[in-house]
Amino acid sequence: MPRHFETSLDVVRELKPSYPVYCLRPDILRESAQRFVEMFPGRVLYAVKCNPHPEIMRYLHEGGVRHFDTASTEEIALVRRQFPGMDAYFMHPVKSRDAIRSAHRVFGVRHFVIDTESELEKIRTETDGDPEIVIHVRLATPPAGATYNLSAKFGARPMTASELLKKVDAYGYETGLCFHVGSQCTTPNGYRIAIELIRQVVDFAGVPLRYLDVGGGFPGQYINQRAPDLEVFMEEIKDCIRWLDYPDVTYMCEPGRALVASGVSLITQVHLRKEDQLFINDGIYGSLSEAVTGNLRYPVRAMRVKGDFKNEEDTLDFTIYGPTCDNMDVLPATVTLPADIEEGDWIEFGHIGAYSNALATHFNGFYPELLVTVSEAFPFIDGEFPQVG
Repeated sequence: MPRHFETSLDVVRELKPSYPVYCLRPDILRESAQRFVEMFPGRVLYAVKCNPHPEIMRYLHEGGVRHFDTASTEEIALVRRQFPGMDAYFMHPVKSRDAIRSAHRVFGVRHFVIDTESELEKIRTETDGDPEIVIHVRLATPPAGATYNLSAKFGARPMTASELLKKVDAYGYETGLCFHVGSQCTTPNGYRIAIELIRQVVDFAGVPLRYLDVGGGFPGQYINQRAPDLEVFMEEIKDCIRWLDYPDVTYMCEPGRALVASGVSLITQVHLRKEDQLFINDGIYGSLSEAVTGNLRYPVRAMRVKGDFKNEEDTLDFTIYGPTCDNMDVLPATVTLPADIEEGDWIEFGHIGAYSNALATHFNGFYPELLVTVSEAFPFIDGEFPQVG
């Protein structure tokens, strides 16, 4: 069990860490999971890739998550070790034959995704035509205000998806359709556009549909990417479900970021100041890669344990460098912090639960791994973040 503190400042006061520290907020993670499970009219599959740490998954499970979106046999094994009897869904459209066999024979996985006929034939061969399998055909969808376009790599066009769905039905498998509007989607209408395409695919295929997975994409909140509340997305999806009027369909979704982003922060320490440049002990090769790949700006606050910052209103825009020897290890946008911040002070990055430790590398021997829990929520008030000390 991770060590528990009331606040992040308590972590700094007691540990005085010269290493990065992840601060998990169990209550927020549980509440996020409970909220999603209560609001979505179907199965909620946590996207394990977003943050596979066992503690994160434990809190989500305590909040009611019972299904898991997995993309490899390693993720499937992780789910089964931690939650025996819970369902893992193999939602990667491209899988090795060994992975298909292992998922089916060793772990008893029933749900698989395809976007080509070749993948369908692979699954049919490697599962010996098991009629208990569910095959989900992934549909490519138009860009919908998402930070990452996930239909650029995966997904069949509508006519191809219809033909695949007919073939799935002809083989005697249970039929499913799925899509992904893109990670960090800030436009609820993107789900409506995708579901309207789903209707066209089903009408053209003319076969019964048993499962419809609306995928992930549900956003987190960042300084430069503020999204509507979850309720807005849910009402849009529920309205589309009413419009579809498919009484025999089981609906699913695959949230990741929206479940975990606000439930974790990262404490880093300033190791050197050069005028308006700060060198800290984590960076884009560690927990902060999405500052580059997604242009995300995390909420931040500065912390000091000996004395106070001179004037909270006296700030400066700093360039932040990570700890590696690579000059690319730098945040692309400046960060506003107290003008008198110095070596030995700490900077806490909030809303960093998604794609942080999951993407961290061991480059140059730096790797963030210490984890604690805290009770306090990270303050996020109209984009302003108070400094504490």
